[in-house]
Amino acid sequence: MCGFFASFTNQKISSELAKKAIDSMHSRGPDGEGEWSEDSVYLGHKRLAILDVNSRSSQPMKSKCGRYVIAFNGEIYNFRDLRKNLESRGVLLNTTSDTEVILELFALEGESCLERLKGMFAFVIWDRQAKRAFAARDPYGIKPFYIAEVIGGVLVGSQVKSIMATGLVSRDPDLIGQSGFWMLGSVQEPHTWYRDIKALRAGHCCWIENNKVTKSFCWYDISDNWQKTEKSSQSLPKIREQVHDAIRRSVKRHMVSDVPVGVFLSGGIDSGALVGLMLDCGARDLEGVTITYNEFSGTDNDEAPVAAKIAEHYGIRHHVRKVTKEEFLQDLPTILNAMDQPSVDGVNTWYASKAVAECGYKVVMSGVGGDELFLGYDSFNQLPDLVRRWNQLSKYPGFKFTASLAMIFQKWRSKKDRWRFAPDWLSSIEGAWCLRRSINTPLEASLLMDTANDHIQQIDLVNDLRDSLGELANDPMLRLAQIESSLYMRNQLLRDSDWASMSHSVELRTPLVDQQLLEEVRQFLPLFYQFPKKSLLATAPLKPIPREIMERKKTGFGTPVKSWLADGRGSMGGSWNDWMMNVVQNYEKL
Repeated sequence: MCGFFASFTNQKISSELAKKAIDSMHSRGPDGEGEWSEDSVYLGHKRLAILDVNSRSSQPMKSKCGRYVIAFNGEIYNFRDLRKNLESRGVLLNTTSDTEVILELFALEGESCLERLKGMFAFVIWDRQAKRAFAARDPYGIKPFYIAEVIGGVLVGSQVKSIMATGLVSRDPDLIGQSGFWMLGSVQEPHTWYRDIKALRAGHCCWIENNKVTKSFCWYDISDNWQKTEKSSQSLPKIREQVHDAIRRSVKRHMVSDVPVGVFLSGGIDSGALVGLMLDCGARDLEGVTITYNEFSGTDNDEAPVAAKIAEHYGIRHHVRKVTKEEFLQDLPTILNAMDQPSVDGVNTWYASKAVAECGYKVVMSGVGGDELFLGYDSFNQLPDLVRRWNQLSKYPGFKFTASLAMIFQKWRSKKDRWRFAPDWLSSIEGAWCLRRSINTPLEASLLMDTANDHIQQIDLVNDLRDSLGELANDPMLRLAQIESSLYMRNQLLRDSDWASMSHSVELRTPLVDQQLLEEVRQFLPLFYQFPKKSLLATAPLKPIPREIMERKKTGFGTPVKSWLADGRGSMGGSWNDWMMNVVQNYEKL
């Protein structure tokens, strides 16, 4: 995993500005730095050496024919199989890296090579002969990719901040992107915090010619796996067996590394199952890392005691890292500086990554994505039932009027404006999701942004959600899984995982967020509800998760941030909006 910056402009970017962009990504790649330029084209790269740590695999890398140059961030987990295929076609490779595999595969197959890459990736390849660049991003959007069209050309990079560091991009705000943060806790792609920078959408690729983006299209849409699936007729035991095999294959793929791999270990099913599966796949001397807080001691939110039971159950080493309020307040400026874009979350992953780095690991496995794939959130049962009941009751005369009065009272009691939308939102799954996930309404967001922008106040969260996702699955649970995976997980969990882990030069891998795994279990998705409490995942290891862990009340992977801020910095207050305001104020100082 690394970071890159590239410039395709009518005049070569100055070495001073290029250095600022690359230096801003130092923590993404402390193991090496490389540059390549020709005419007005520039590619820069910071390397975190995971596969083929030899300097021969440094980037930017030139193809054997000399025509193509690549800057790449991510991991291709099936690169060894692809390497064998290339060798069978007469391609002699100089490294044992996945970077060279992508490059030589593209030289042979062009953009169609994307269909063969299995992993997390964002890359740009310059064609020296055709004078154009090709850029692509993985289907889930695990790795970030940003594009800025500026006067005279195009800048691309792994971070918004690296592009902004050049000083070539306006700081004018993207009001839609910023309102997304205030309403949902994260900037919603393809928007960013700034008007002139956009994210290359997940599963999309584009060409850059004549110093502008000429073609952008979707090469893979994960939503298809929920929209267009047909229920399998196989027995539940057979389904369980095939899903277990698919999960195990994904974990094994994600373990490919030339350096040791650790694992985040909470008290939940996702990380616990991951430990068992890693051992099944041959992991040796495995160590789990757990974060704990004094404020959570003796409560269900304390992960350490349960994580210790899981570590003992599987016989692995266990490192518990305590984080105090004093440490948090001291680290707060560093945490805020690490955010590539404002986020309401990510502090938990930042400290878990800090602990992993302290243990000497450069790679860590995470159980993120388990809830989205295996229907682990309480909302997968609650929201479809709520919507069904709401629509049934709405048929009775007077119900909507009475419900509206009740919601007005709830708005007054909670001081949250979103309750006035409830009578309309609760008629659909996507509306109920907005009611559950939203932090503020468009009106509240506009007030917090200190802008009277009418367009923001008139944003329709539900319709915008439908527009961004297109066709939604008919099955209520699959519809929720599609929404959670394509919005909350992509814009919040995965983005937070990236900036928080890379802040400590740690590569975070997600075996449960995997295109190939999703495809392999696709036909079984409509039946996942028959395996409650993520039992499909809990029983996937040869030695299943203990029953007491499976039955344990679900808790979030959280931190006592609000209480820390209220106690330690009284002027900040202890609400989410106070925290968000602090994040924004610090971000905009940079």
